[in-house]
This record gives sequence, C-alpha cells and structure tokens, in this order.
Amino acid sequence: MSDRQTKRDQFKNEEKKSTGKLLLPGILALLAIVTGAAWLLLGSGGTAGTRTVTAADDGVIRLAASDFDGGRAQFFRYESRRGPITFFVVRSQDGVIRAAFDACDVCYKEKKGYRQEGDAMICNNCGQSFPSNMVNIVKGGCNPSPLSRQLAGGQVLIQVAALEQGARYF
Repeated sequence: MSDRQTKRDQFKNEEKKSTGKLLLPGILALLAIVTGAAWLLLGSGGTAGTRTVTAADDGVIRLAASDFDGGRAQFFRYESRRGPITFFVVRSQDGVIRAAFDACDVCYKEKKGYRQEGDAMICNNCGQSFPSNMVNIVKGGCNPSPLSRQLAGGQVLIQVAALEQGARYF
C-alpha cells in the first residue's frame, strides 16, 4: 500500500468515527423532543385518560361512588348540545366526593384544565395548587369551578342541567 492510499484510508476511518459521535447525541435530542411533545399533548392536560359519560333518560349521569375510593381524580367528558364539557370527580382526604369542571374562571380560555399531584389539583395553565378538600367550597379565580353533585344509593349523581351551566368554559 502506498503512502497516498494509507492517508486516504486514515481519513475514511476518521469520517466513520465522527458520524458515530454525532449520531448518539442526535438520537437523544430527538427522543427528548418527542417525549416533551407527547407530555404536552397527552400528559399535561387533565383530559388524559378522560372517560366519556352519557346521561340516563332522566338527565342524570350516574357514577359508582366506590370508583373514587382510591383518592385519584378521575376525568370525564360529556357531549352536550353545545359541545364537549369536561369535569373531574375526586374523593378528598376528608372522605368527601367532590366534583368540578376541568376549568376555572381565569384560565378556561387556554383549555388546559387540571392535573392531580398528591392531594392537590394543579392548574395546567398557571401552576396554582388547590387542596382537593377545597373543591366545591372555594370558587372564583383559578379555583376549579364547582360542579353540583349528589350522593345517593352508592352513586354520584350529576345533573345534565348542572353540566350545561358550565358550557361557557368549553
């Protein structure tokens, strides 16, 4: 092999090495971008894992109270005449089952809703934290907008008329 061929081979090997060095950081950057986009689109909003519910002929949505024993907020979607309305139901640490629209008076236009962290509901738009035992008690501002509910016969009852009153948030 001539000196000239040896030098060519040396540069070919360096090109292969540098490609490998750039490939791993590129893959990691792409993975970070995809993960961030998925979190923003699916995981940040309160509506991830949302269940669609329908009302009975009497205009009442019935949810089993035992479904809320774990203390995790559950998110629901109701298709009203004016469009979808989302809300959540949670059993707070004081044992009360509470319900609220997945919106507030301040941030509702952003349509980001809430998420749960521990025993608090967090606004996905402004980051304000609200203890779950204050849902349905404190209203206004960035607090979750209260949704009227009743507990009867082991069921949480939500009137469609009450949901329709919150349609303006959505």
